[in-house]
Amino acid sequence: MSTPLPLDDIRVIEIDSWMAAPSAAAILSDLGADVIKIEPLSGDPMRNTTRPAKVNGAFKGYDFQFDVDNRGKRSIAVDLASDEGRNIVHRLCEGADVFLCNLLQHRQEKFGLSPEQLWKTNSKLVHATLTGYGTDGPEAWRPGYDVTAFFGRSGLYDSMRDGDDGQVAMARPAQGDHTTGLALLSGILAALRLAERTGTGQAIETSLFETAVWTLATDYGITAVDQAPVRRRSRRQQIVATANRYPCGDDNWVVFNMPEEAAWPRFCTALGLEGLLDDDRLQDMKGRFDNMAEIVDLVDAALGARPRDEWGPIFDEHRLIWGPVLGLHEVVADPQAEAIALFPTIEHAEHGEYRTVRAPIRIQGVDTSPRRSSPTPGQHTRSVLADAGFDDAAIDQLIADGKVAQPEI
Repeated sequence: MSTPLPLDDIRVIEIDSWMAAPSAAAILSDLGADVIKIEPLSGDPMRNTTRPAKVNGAFKGYDFQFDVDNRGKRSIAVDLASDEGRNIVHRLCEGADVFLCNLLQHRQEKFGLSPEQLWKTNSKLVHATLTGYGTDGPEAWRPGYDVTAFFGRSGLYDSMRDGDDGQVAMARPAQGDHTTGLALLSGILAALRLAERTGTGQAIETSLFETAVWTLATDYGITAVDQAPVRRRSRRQQIVATANRYPCGDDNWVVFNMPEEAAWPRFCTALGLEGLLDDDRLQDMKGRFDNMAEIVDLVDAALGARPRDEWGPIFDEHRLIWGPVLGLHEVVADPQAEAIALFPTIEHAEHGEYRTVRAPIRIQGVDTSPRRSSPTPGQHTRSVLADAGFDDAAIDQLIADGKVAQPEI
């Protein structure tokens, strides 16, 4: 007897776009939920907007980035501006456990999709909303993307500059979206438990802005009290030499995090810099901090004698806590990633097998890997409508009238 998936009795109705909210729904699907993605007739605007994989054959042109956030779902494309389209969504929500969206307030109310409106016909529904900045305050419901609301407005970009004059780095796609998706997921799971215990519907929300501030909570624990600017330290201004990043001889980098005093002798010995241990200026952390620029130059020169991969065994031998700064292409081939099944293989019904990315949740004895590839727009229109009680004639009429998209053959 196979172990059941934890959410295989949960149905989710999803109206959203881009990556943040869809990523939460993708993980719900991984955990067993039946996720129905409701798209506009033109499809989610995220489709086919990102870099195609550099491959030929069956998967040439396939939208792998969209697939990550939409795998395992069923899709129905609906004209939400029409009475017929709104009726379809409301009927689907009547039989759902979760309604998940990133619709702004006026759109929720216009389409009858606010918590209060949906609870009239489904009093136990969990209503989940993801926004840029929250639903209260002077910028309530203000639109935002992860680079603006998550990285920019939260202070994250500014705090990560390399010194006061360092440039603002550019985040990779959807880093803030996927982090916020995890926050939304946790809220949904808690609300499902509460709805089960109380028998009443729950409204939960999160935003890109507040999730980003939580990722900086260690800094904000102090800044919220003293309101002082964060000191942006360059490599040559770090407090501890053994908690810094350095380039190796092949221009690949390594990062160390050993803030304790006892790490200094092991660090110097591993790098062949034993002479620093006899330097009177460097006998305590303050002395090393005062001379950090010189130390960084010496460590850079020492590490420059070998490529990164030759240094690894030496670091391990001296019990240093370190990590290589890998390229994404290296991580995909990393034995540790393979050991924890970080890039599982799934089957596309037409094209064959491909690798994707597993969500960072593992349950012992339960396979929470992605179950199937993402749907095409409106691929499951007929089955979804049939599940909601529409007969064949009614479905044909909705398609003929352009209220729902004709499923692709």
